[in-house]
Amino acid sequence: MEKQFLQDAIIKDQAPEQISILGGFLQRMGLSDTIPEDYDVQNYISNILRGLLEVVHVGRGRSSFLLRVKPVVTNVYGGLHGGAVASVAEMVAVDCARTVVGKDKELFLGESSNSYLSSAPRDSEVVVDASVVRSGRNLTVVAVEFKLKESDKLVYTSRATFYNMPVASL
Repeated sequence: MEKQFLQDAIIKDQAPEQISILGGFLQRMGLSDTIPEDYDVQNYISNILRGLLEVVHVGRGRSSFLLRVKPVVTNVYGGLHGGAVASVAEMVAVDCARTVVGKDKELFLGESSNSYLSSAPRDSEVVVDASVVRSGRNLTVVAVEFKLKESDKLVYTSRATFYNMPVASL
């Protein structure tokens, strides 16, 4: 009931033309479509992203991957979708953190920040480098850089803070 009240209040303050424009935009973006049953499965997006990543190097506190930007992960402008950037950054950061945090500890993502500096175009290759900035008993911080392979241009950066669980008692 409260949700309907909020929707009515928001719509009441808008001109009918604006509502129509917004509705058209949402339809063009596919937000009114239902998800096909074949795609409505757990880890579907993660599996797609893993299929686009190739391990280049893994060492203690450092890892490097090659990301191929295929149409399935691009936005309407033909660049790598921001959600894909954030998801890849998290995956790579977890893998990198695992090189210094024991398997007996669970990693909990406490904070993530992403900077979208430019765009990686469709069919390009992106080198994704991750490095542990700091790792202690309870906390691990990983920095991730995305650079176009062809030009070495920095396009995205990310930083992830993980809590190493279980946290030591104070």
